[in-house]
Amino acid sequence: MNKRDYYEVLGVSKSATDAEIKSAFRNLAKKYHPDVSKEPDAAEKFKEAQEAYAVLSDAEKRRQYDQFGHAAFDQMGGGAGGFDFSGFDFSDIFGDLFGGGFGFGSGRNSSRARQGQDLLIRMDLTFEEAVFGCKKEVELNVQENCDTCHGKGGFDEETCSTCHGSGQITAEQRTLFGTFMTKTTCSTCGGKGRTYKTKCSTCKGTGKVRVHKMKEVKVPAGVDTGNRLRLAGAGEAGINGGPSGDVYIEFRVKSHPLYERDGNDVYLELPITITEAVLGCKKEIPTLYGTVKLAIPAGSETNDKHRLKGKGIEDVSTGKKGDMYVILSIHIPKKLSKEQKKLFEELAHTKLDDSSDFDKIQKYL
Repeated sequence: MNKRDYYEVLGVSKSATDAEIKSAFRNLAKKYHPDVSKEPDAAEKFKEAQEAYAVLSDAEKRRQYDQFGHAAFDQMGGGAGGFDFSGFDFSDIFGDLFGGGFGFGSGRNSSRARQGQDLLIRMDLTFEEAVFGCKKEVELNVQENCDTCHGKGGFDEETCSTCHGSGQITAEQRTLFGTFMTKTTCSTCGGKGRTYKTKCSTCKGTGKVRVHKMKEVKVPAGVDTGNRLRLAGAGEAGINGGPSGDVYIEFRVKSHPLYERDGNDVYLELPITITEAVLGCKKEIPTLYGTVKLAIPAGSETNDKHRLKGKGIEDVSTGKKGDMYVILSIHIPKKLSKEQKKLFEELAHTKLDDSSDFDKIQKYL
């Protein structure tokens, strides 16, 4: 049976990059691995993909294949299909795919320093607290390094006798598809490469203790719903001496009965009477920073907009204030006294507008 072209097997072009070749093989391995695939020919397809990847991922083997094709490896022997996988390490692929399962370790050294986990906390604020800023307390439930053993988990440190300090166990595994070199985390030291004669009784050997504490947070002026505040180093303790993670506080701002926020601008709906709209008036406007007088010109209409510069919300980054917009809403009374009704009836017999808008409609009546 003639072998298929390796590029065809992986579904890549002959000019494919190493990353593209690796990605193609990962997808095929996930699809056809015998331990997860139910397809009847999965084992053969998996083996075929392995062989193609073993050649095309190696610069020298790929050069030979591009020049001579399958003939370059006719004398290699070994394996059920005539290809020798001996010495080829697939652990990085299978470790990523299956998390170290199916007998393939991830090969990652657990002794390296790593940053601790970040935490997300949601905080509710009133409209005023968000606008002007405030101080709030948050409760943190985090893991910190044990003070007794300084985060080590024990005392009298020794090099692990099982992995000799590497944190990994390398083994050769022979399967139907060839020979694989696998790396697994050392079970004796948990990948740290070291053990201790005496386990710490405070943290039970974990090096970490769970701590509940309150922390005061200064909420800056101008925050809005969805904004986040970062508390550097307040998260979970780092691993193997790594830095602690961060805490992110996400704000949720409650609505206000008068104001509506749009970015750093504030909108206020101002109800006025018909007479105030017709004759004009002065109104006291409650802004975020006290009351101001606003002159409403005669002949105002619903949805007329008046701008109060600098009466909006302070930008959380620049400190520049937005504006406040007063939107007029003319109130139509539902009940009239006899005197009021009489006045309106008298007005109905007069021409209240000198524009031609009403005349336009009259032409079609």
